[in-house]
Parts: sequence; C-alpha cells; structure tokens
Amino acid sequence: MKRIYLSDITMKRPSRGNDFTLSFREKLELCKLLDKLGIDSIETDAIENRRTDGLLIKSLCSAVKQAQLTVPVPAGDPEGIEYTWGCLKEAKAPRLQVSLPVSTVQMEYLYRKKPEQMLDMIAASVAKCRELCDEVEFCAEDAGRSDPVFLIQALETAVAQGASVLTVCDTAGIMMPEEVFRFVRSVKERFPDRRIGVKISNGMYMADACAVYAVQAGAEEVKVKACGEDTVSLKRFSAVLKTRGDSLGTESRIRMTEMNRSIGQIEWLCRTNRSKSSPFDSGVREEEDFFLNVHDSAEAVAKAAQQLGYDLSDEDAAKVYDAFVSVASKKESVSAKELDVLIAASALQVPPAYRLESYMINASNVIAATSHIRLKKDGQILEGICGGDGPIDASFLAIEQIAGIHYELDDFQIRAVTEGREAMGEAVVRLRSNGKLYSGRGISTDIVGSSIMAYINAINKIVYEEAGQ
Repeated sequence: MKRIYLSDITMKRPSRGNDFTLSFREKLELCKLLDKLGIDSIETDAIENRRTDGLLIKSLCSAVKQAQLTVPVPAGDPEGIEYTWGCLKEAKAPRLQVSLPVSTVQMEYLYRKKPEQMLDMIAASVAKCRELCDEVEFCAEDAGRSDPVFLIQALETAVAQGASVLTVCDTAGIMMPEEVFRFVRSVKERFPDRRIGVKISNGMYMADACAVYAVQAGAEEVKVKACGEDTVSLKRFSAVLKTRGDSLGTESRIRMTEMNRSIGQIEWLCRTNRSKSSPFDSGVREEEDFFLNVHDSAEAVAKAAQQLGYDLSDEDAAKVYDAFVSVASKKESVSAKELDVLIAASALQVPPAYRLESYMINASNVIAATSHIRLKKDGQILEGICGGDGPIDASFLAIEQIAGIHYELDDFQIRAVTEGREAMGEAVVRLRSNGKLYSGRGISTDIVGSSIMAYINAINKIVYEEAGQ
C-alpha cells in the first residue's frame, strides 16, 4: 500500500472561499486539533513580522507533538532563511519550503525575473535550506501554466540542491482531472526517487477529483484544508482514501473515527460568527492541563508559565516563583489557571498609566448594554462610552476607545474567591500586544468591576513596557 501524506494549509493566509481570520491562540488550537487528527504536515505562512510570527512558529514547535511543521522561507534572502530556521528548528519534524513561480507570467509579474534568473534563485534558496534542514520542499507555483521544458529544469535544479519533496501547483485551477493525471505522471516518471506533491486550486470545483487522479498518477502528498473551499477538502479527500483505499492501493494516517468531531471543532473555530462590536474571539478552547506542587523547581514553574504563553523576565519569573511557593505550601497542587492568576498578580507590577475613576453600566434583556467609563491619566479625566454584546463587552470597548488601540483578547476568566451573597469575584484578563502576553487581575464584589480593573491592569503593563522600548 502506498502511503499518502496530507499537508494541511488551513492556517495559511485567507484566499478565495475563506471568510475567517485566526488569532494567535486560535492558530495554536487549530494545530493541536490537526495534530490529534493525524495530519502529516501543518503549514504556516512565511514569517513577515519577526516578533509576532517568529513567536508563533516557536509556540507551534512546542504545541505540535506528532505532525511535521512546514514553514515557507523568503526566497533569495539567506539571512531571512536562517531566521526562519532559528524559529523552526525545535519542531519535532521541521520542514523548510521554497515556493517560487515557474510560469512566465508569474515569474515576470511577481518577481520580475527571466527564466535563467529564476533557476538561480531556486538553486540558491534550496541549497541554503538544505544546509540547515534535513527535509526541504520545493513548490513549483503555477506549474499548470508553465512551459514543460522549463518546469523540468526548475525541478531538476531543486533536486540537485537537495530538495526531497517536489510539489507541482495548479494555481490557476484550470486543469481537468485527466490533464492532472497526465501531468503528474510525467513528473513522477522523471523523478521516481522523490516524493511528488500536488496543490490544486478549486477554481472549477473539481479539486477533490483532480487530487484522486493525481494520486492514481503517482503523487504521494496532497495539500488539503480542514476549513475552506479553495483547494482539496481534508474531510472529503480522506473519505475517498478510506472508502476506496484498497482499490487505489493507498492508505493515510488520518484518524477517521475522529474526523467529524475534529472538523466540526475546526469549522466552529474558523467560521463562528462574531459580533462586529465585540473584542472577544469565539473559538475552540482547549484548557492547559497540568499541575505543579511545592516540590517543583523555579525552572519547572518558569517552563509552565512559558507553556501558558508568557515570556517572563528573570525578575518576574522569580516573583512568580515566590508567589507559587507561598500558595503551594498550603495546598497539594497548583493548577494552570491558578498559576495564571499568580502571574497576573505578581509579574510586571507597574505604576498605573490609567486609573479607574468611575463606571456606569446600562443593561437589560430589552436594550443593548452600554458602558460609560471614566479613567484618569496624567491628571486628566478621559471618558469612553460604548455599546456591546453585554456589560463586560461594552466596558472593554469603552476602555479601548479611551486608550485608542485594540488589543487581542487572548483569554478572560472570572471566578468567585469567597462565598455568600457578598462573594468577591476575581477576573483575569490576558491581552496580547506585538506577540507578547500580558495579564491583569481585578477583585471586587461586582464581577463587571473586577473585569474592568483586570483589563485596565493589563493595559497599564503594556503601556509601561512598550513606552520603555
């Protein structure tokens, strides 16, 4: 039986058929779901913002336990290739990807290069990647409209420099299934010792059928999407491999018993309708599941904080460890959520740029919630009035209106810390700015008040740190 490798490109930048964008945390959750499903490779976008994208790749290296992690490199940029590898090298199974056009129209329009210059770029980029990484993929973009002679030259150039996977792309989506069969067969016959992959656009809504023909012609890897209609569907194509795998002589490692549940979660994560006025995201959430005890070292606590997404300085890590020891000495264990609260309470305590003066909430089951927030900054009273999906949502928006910037809300928790009618409510807010996580904590008998204080606390930390950079 021939093994078919499935490489998921859901996380790549949205294109036709995708109406979703993913936050930092949602990308981590998406990759965890795909990893559990048994996908062979998970692909990301190339690194553009080194701080945020680089942090994402490093976080994915820790989150993805089984699948290969594939990251495109900036072709023709040796320093950029080295930086990408620096972010990816800790992955369980890293793969660098060189993606360049091989059709005349795209070579001249996108890169302004002649065929000979493109061959030089392919050679240099693949060689640099192979110097760093054991597995390198070369993607021949728009191969379906390329000159057959030049396509072979491009693939031979990539192979000569060490590419182990050759992917031919019908970027325009104009090939019929029979044409895909003949096209892939000719490539496989020319390079029998290399894994041949395909990436097929769904422009004519035949991508799934074309992928089946490609496999029959000798392709061993297929680019798929768990959510999105612009290429081969992971769910539908996996069903074909399961149902007709014997007659096709193929098999995959996808766990079909988990397919419907996992795809349902991924589609919810990617397509859940979101209020245009709300800063909350609304996707799948998989809680961190670990416990620490009093015998754990400072290094173990720092590693747990990193697992939650925090990048603590040595000073803050020491403060968190001291707070952890104080709590852990009085109980058997400290959970992930409790550690989150300790970090919010002890790390990066700063002079407040914003102080809460007052807040007034209007909310009922017949009118939309509104919040009127008054903050003091540098002796000046600043006011924000916003409506939202609820009192907390409206309050966060009012604070953002005053601050003049929207931060990604990574997490929001509320819990009771005392019992009875006058119970104290504790809120923890986690905001992400420039790829870094900041948490704020607030306590009040009013859960809206504690949430507002937590949000302001987190923003104060961001303002303080970014002002000093």
